[in-house]
Amino acid sequence: MRAALLYSAAGSLLLSALTTAPDAEGSRAAAELRGTAVAAARAKAAGIDFGPCPDAQDLPGSMQCGTVTVPLDYAEPDGRQIELAVGRARATHKDPHHGKREVRRQGALVYNPGGPGASGLYFPLVGMLPEWKRIAAAYDLVGYAPRGVGRSAPLSCTDPKRFFKGPTQAPTHPSESYKRERIAQAKAYARGCAERAGGALRHYHSLNNARDLDVLRAALGEERLTFMGSSYGTYFGALYATLFPAHVRRMVFDSAVDPDPARIWYRNNLAQSAAFEGRWADFRAWVARHDEVYRLGRTAREVRRSYERASARLAVEPAGGKVGPGQLQGAFLQAGYYDDQWPHRAHALSAYLKGDPGPLVEQAEQRPEAAVEAENTRAVYVAVECNDAPWPTDWEVWDRDNTRLARLAPFETWDNAWMNLPCAYWEGPRQRPLDVGTGPGELPPTLILAAERDAATPYDGALALHRRLADSVLVTERDAGSHGLAGGPNACVNGHVEAYLLAGRLPGRRTDCAAHPEPKPQRQSPSRSRAAAPERPGADRPLG
Repeated sequence: MRAALLYSAAGSLLLSALTTAPDAEGSRAAAELRGTAVAAARAKAAGIDFGPCPDAQDLPGSMQCGTVTVPLDYAEPDGRQIELAVGRARATHKDPHHGKREVRRQGALVYNPGGPGASGLYFPLVGMLPEWKRIAAAYDLVGYAPRGVGRSAPLSCTDPKRFFKGPTQAPTHPSESYKRERIAQAKAYARGCAERAGGALRHYHSLNNARDLDVLRAALGEERLTFMGSSYGTYFGALYATLFPAHVRRMVFDSAVDPDPARIWYRNNLAQSAAFEGRWADFRAWVARHDEVYRLGRTAREVRRSYERASARLAVEPAGGKVGPGQLQGAFLQAGYYDDQWPHRAHALSAYLKGDPGPLVEQAEQRPEAAVEAENTRAVYVAVECNDAPWPTDWEVWDRDNTRLARLAPFETWDNAWMNLPCAYWEGPRQRPLDVGTGPGELPPTLILAAERDAATPYDGALALHRRLADSVLVTERDAGSHGLAGGPNACVNGHVEAYLLAGRLPGRRTDCAAHPEPKPQRQSPSRSRAAAPERPGADRPLG
């Protein structure tokens, strides 16, 4: 049950709390509400001093960088402050279809790519791509690194030099000794997070990400926020919509997480593992349809046997001394996110089984120069998800649920479990998940995008968010499963995004788009061309 509306100088803010919450919890929520208003007012007065980016020599001149200051703890707005790195490219005002026509600026469009743990700092660069030029004409494109990510008060849970441990195994039905080994690693990782971050660790969570977003809005000089969140970005975007409905102008939720408090995050991760099995089958069926190119099997089952044969061979002799079954699984998991990687992965597997490990090593090896970023991504992912909600603390629950699921969905189940297992041994308090939702007229109309066979954020999540946001519209790409649709290859989806962001027009409450064309097979490894895809954290398996 939602509490009453509270008002402050920063505008109307919605405080959501359970009526059964103890007084201390309610008092803290009220203090955080006041602290957000204080921080936003200060940010509005200070603005953001944009200038050259630290790596300006590698960036186009239109890209500028700055910082916004937010409280570490919103209950203590005068306490410790942290800085979030922000990137911006100003609206071009140039209509790509009518060069002499000047386009009116509509404000800033703030973007988050998901994770948790991904940085959107360089999102403004997508304005140079054809799919984004109309939006870039009307909006300042703004991206940022959320708290804990990159240069934004970065988190670390272990020495990055020891983060990559390849080659590794990836048993789909792990032995008891292997489970004990992974339990010990999870406990050590949770302990490392607590030791390295100290008391600050508890303040890295989704509710604070939503509050940070409101401070960023104020710092940009925006009375109301225009926001696009992808994957995990849809979750704290939905938190923002629930907390600050009067501060919303337009919001796009791209590949939506199920915000049901009972599913944050343990059950959502189980659902993700189940969904990846279906997408893994889609990939194998595509490879089988192009057996004349890849020679990996004429049926999805035969393609799976080819993959298993490669995994068994890598367990004995890692490719290049670096790529074992774990790295193979990680590379092919990416094919579950983006079907434009299917030709890339199929070629690598085919070449490896024919005696050429080069393409597979290139795609699957864990490069030491990426270790710092990958370790930071993992640390933020774990901290946010572990802090966000209660998790089972009894290993028997994890073992039971994942053993059952692995019988039906072996491809990602245990790998996903190991990714999240530190949450079973997490030190420190947990947040109570906010009950996301708005009634009719409480929030401006919003746009939800979803692919019917998305594995990272299963389609049921989009349906759940659609039900919870009363005036939302859901656009579904049918019979497709790529993760992150805006700016991708589907002209129908992009048309709805543009109509909404540029003119405020929305289609019917439930609207379908036909699937974009499947990728074409290639006899050699293609380069990945979709620069506008949501950023995907590197070495591990974040939910979004």
